Amino acid sequence: MLYRKGRICVMVEVAFIVGNWPVIWVIAAVVFGIIEALTMGLTTIWFCGGAVAAALVAMIGAPLGVQFALFFIISIVLLYFTRPIVQKKLKVGGEKTNSDALIGKIGFVTKQIEAFSAGQVKLEGKEWTAIAENRELIIYQDTRVMVSRIEGVKLVVKPVEQHEESR
Repeated sequence: MLYRKGRICVMVEVAFIVGNWPVIWVIAAVVFGIIEALTMGLTTIWFCGGAVAAALVAMIGAPLGVQFALFFIISIVLLYFTRPIVQKKLKVGGEKTNSDALIGKIGFVTKQIEAFSAGQVKLEGKEWTAIAENRELIIYQDTRVMVSRIEGVKLVVKPVEQHEESR
């Protein structure tokens, strides 16, 4: 087929495409790699592996149906079996933050913590928004509290008894 656009002639040959499936599979692998780099979802990277496998069998002259079958089989196997392993190794959510060091620390309430509402706690010289561990509890100003956990940017606190402080 011949297409004309101004003075430029572009020749499109179906034979080129059919005879160059290895090149097409490599291009597909690169495209999947670029998509993975942009999304970082650990999904399309496995299709890169499938495309590379298909390119290899295309180079030895395997029929197109075999190439596609191998592409899908390898991609699905990699996605199903290796993605969970890689996700565990690269897990970001499990990292400790500096604020996690506040758990177990003692502070005092600077703004009363109302039932089902937030107040403020001073801890290590800084003011923090805080909620009561027992959401129905009111914790009055100047009460000593201990941080039991952190939810988002709020400290979850509970009142401290005198004998708990001495431990």
